[in-house]
Amino acid sequence: MDIMNANLADIWLVLVGFFLLYYVLTDGADLGIGMLTLVAGSDQDKETMMLSIHTIWHGNQTWIVILGGILFGAFPLFYAIVLSALYIPLSLMLFGFIFRGVAFEFHDNAKRKSIWLVSFGIGSLMATLGQGFALGGLLGGISVQADSFAGQAGDWLNWYSVLAAVGVVCGYLMLGAGFLIARTSGKLQARSYRTALTTGILTLVVSAGIYVFTSMLHVEMAAKWLQSPPSFLYLFSFLTVVAFIMYFRSLRRKKQLAPLVWNWLIIIFSFTGLSIGLYPAMIPSLDSTSLSVQEVAASPTTLRFMLVVMAVLLPIILTYTTYSYWIFRGKTTEEGYDGN
Repeated sequence: MDIMNANLADIWLVLVGFFLLYYVLTDGADLGIGMLTLVAGSDQDKETMMLSIHTIWHGNQTWIVILGGILFGAFPLFYAIVLSALYIPLSLMLFGFIFRGVAFEFHDNAKRKSIWLVSFGIGSLMATLGQGFALGGLLGGISVQADSFAGQAGDWLNWYSVLAAVGVVCGYLMLGAGFLIARTSGKLQARSYRTALTTGILTLVVSAGIYVFTSMLHVEMAAKWLQSPPSFLYLFSFLTVVAFIMYFRSLRRKKQLAPLVWNWLIIIFSFTGLSIGLYPAMIPSLDSTSLSVQEVAASPTTLRFMLVVMAVLLPIILTYTTYSYWIFRGKTTEEGYDGN
């Protein structure tokens, strides 16, 4: 019990990472498909792409709401500082969600569906850019003094956040293409293979740049590259490279589910490696004011109570989510799901 109490903040950090990863793997694909509709060849292809996520997008988006609630309860100082520093990109994300949600609600009964198809794509792009800029703003460092945000409203916008935004866009496009490979057929699937290859190459290049520049910005991450014996940073970096190789191999062999699975592993391994590199900092800073996991965590009593609640709710949420995916499994056609 004493060991658990001493590590409550770290346990919740792992749970936050789980919810964040689950959101990225699910709604990231939805946002990627939304952005791909902006360059799709025909309205019929756009309709099929939109239909492929019609029954799951709302549930996938809910994970980020749960994540926000967890951060508010388990890491209130993180929540307060990060929202103060990044309210502009996070507001862009929220407006994107609104655009996308309205597009879904009005599309089915609209006479001019093309308007809502465009709104679906634009909303997805806005939400993705908001998340990318927020990621770059966080990893690029937040100025903190006396446990409060001490910077300017526009500090998040710099070359590093632009690179991160491009990386998130490419990564989500890659996820969306992989999802379409698994869920569609015919010409749309063939185009998705080509898109998955192109976006995979772009994601590899940009993510490598993010890794390098993050190590240059944060001395604690650079130190872990040089320490002896080698840290787990090497292991997860190696696993990320292997996953990329297997991803391209599965595309070349025209596998249908494997590209998406390897894409998931790429994200999981790279996210884990980046987190290990920055740990214990939860709010990185370019000076000596970085705040650690323990410093931004709530009281042990709060964390214990939330852990009990999560132990009850998480299995229920995962069971329902798995069931909904199972019900709407199979290929998506112009008429709907084939159920296989």
